[in-house]
Amino acid sequence: MVFIQILFHIRCNDKVNGLKDKKELNKQHRLIREIIETVILTILMFVIINLAVQNYDVDGPSMEPSLHNKERIMVDKVSYHLHNPARGDVVVFVAPPDPSLNYVKRIIGIPGDVITIQGTTVKINNTALQETYVDPSYQGNPYQPIINRVVPKDQYFVMGDDRKNSSDSRLWGFVPRQNIIGRAALVYWPLNDGNSGFLPDVSAVFAHVSANASKADNLPGNVPLENSTFGEEGVIFFAIPGVFLVCSRYKKKR
Repeated sequence: MVFIQILFHIRCNDKVNGLKDKKELNKQHRLIREIIETVILTILMFVIINLAVQNYDVDGPSMEPSLHNKERIMVDKVSYHLHNPARGDVVVFVAPPDPSLNYVKRIIGIPGDVITIQGTTVKINNTALQETYVDPSYQGNPYQPIINRVVPKDQYFVMGDDRKNSSDSRLWGFVPRQNIIGRAALVYWPLNDGNSGFLPDVSAVFAHVSANASKADNLPGNVPLENSTFGEEGVIFFAIPGVFLVCSRYKKKR
């Protein structure tokens, strides 16, 4: 009888130990799975962010006072897959005069626009712009006048906000659409330098500019363009990493 009890206790202990071992094994498997999921999520976020965003250093004063020399800006490379570049957008692009360089300028004219620049007066489709982003101390024009120049299909007319010290479309012509890398979305370094954060919305400057100014607007492939702000696609784009993190945490809680 005693022998049977001892054998029963041994079997019970073996069963308990087996359950403990199984629990420990399950914990190890769960830990390994969570580590793998975290690594995959991190790699996925890294790839998505690098495809969607790129950072650049501002080199030179051509965008003063909107952007300062040596500032670091984050460029949104997603938005222009959803809509076309628009008047007022600050864009980074491969420089037509030197493809080894990237320039940052503001779009003034879009395909079909008629550009006239005489002295410091800029007209788009016969509408004079009141350019709030150009500080009077940076106003000027060292280039020859431009009279009724039509922006061709898939081309853009850009200028620096520092009109006295900017190599831009007044000198070397238009920027091809394929040269545009993306839109400068925000300044992230240095902080507290007067204009850190999202770049100001300047759509009001172009609000009264008429559309369909020339026959170029009717060229095949041209789409009517609107003045752009940091809109919904920009918010979605910057929210992508957060969405992945929330989904991951929710899955773990379940």
